[in-house]
Amino acid sequence: MPVSRLDVLYRKLLLSKFFTKGWGSADNLQRLFRFRKIVSNRECSYKLVPNNYPVKIINIVERTDCRIIEGKFRSPFATFLPGLVPEEVQDCYFQMLLPLKWKSDYRPVCIHLAGTGDHYFWRRRNIMAKPLLKEGIGAIILENPFYGVRKPKDQIRSSLHHVSDIFVMGGCLIFECIVLLNWCEERGFGPLGVTGISMGGHMASLAASNWPRPLVLVPCLSWSTASSVFTEVKYVGYKIYLNNSFYMSIFR
Repeated sequence: MPVSRLDVLYRKLLLSKFFTKGWGSADNLQRLFRFRKIVSNRECSYKLVPNNYPVKIINIVERTDCRIIEGKFRSPFATFLPGLVPEEVQDCYFQMLLPLKWKSDYRPVCIHLAGTGDHYFWRRRNIMAKPLLKEGIGAIILENPFYGVRKPKDQIRSSLHHVSDIFVMGGCLIFECIVLLNWCEERGFGPLGVTGISMGGHMASLAASNWPRPLVLVPCLSWSTASSVFTEVKYVGYKIYLNNSFYMSIFR
């Protein structure tokens, strides 16, 4: 898949680079690739997360146009692969926006995943969630791993340090979405959906593929792979590692 002109133009405006610290440890990569066999099996991966997984509500605010519920929980991925998820990333934070009055007997809710550089909640809250509230659709805005309050202290903006971090991000989001979808079902919300723009759309597709029941999926400006974004452009800082036969053997 060729890199789009829009992607190229956008990247020219930014000076930061991804993966400046290389692949990540060989042990972490091997653990990730072994665990991938479980994640690729929907039945196995879904059963790893109990329906009553603990979610803590930390704040509820009622405004003139909606009710906002803020919550947190420990990312299951951090439990499955201890020592692999950075400390700042381990706790998952979300905002839930609900209409003050539902338009029907249904209570639809959609999870919104972040695109590249979409830190915190405000952008998705104002651009995506609030317009849907007018149509009677609630929203859950999930803070992306490695972003916002979950960003490692020494990370600059959205520039992940290691190639392995992008796999950790995807693994975290898959299981965090399972937690939230189960949590919504337990409280009578539905139909349920998941969406995102660009990287968020790709992550939404990964999350939806691990859910065993009907689910609305709306990936926007997305594709089935992001490989060209990270291998065919100049803002990636790990070119020196591409010829390392030891790391290449892990991917075979």
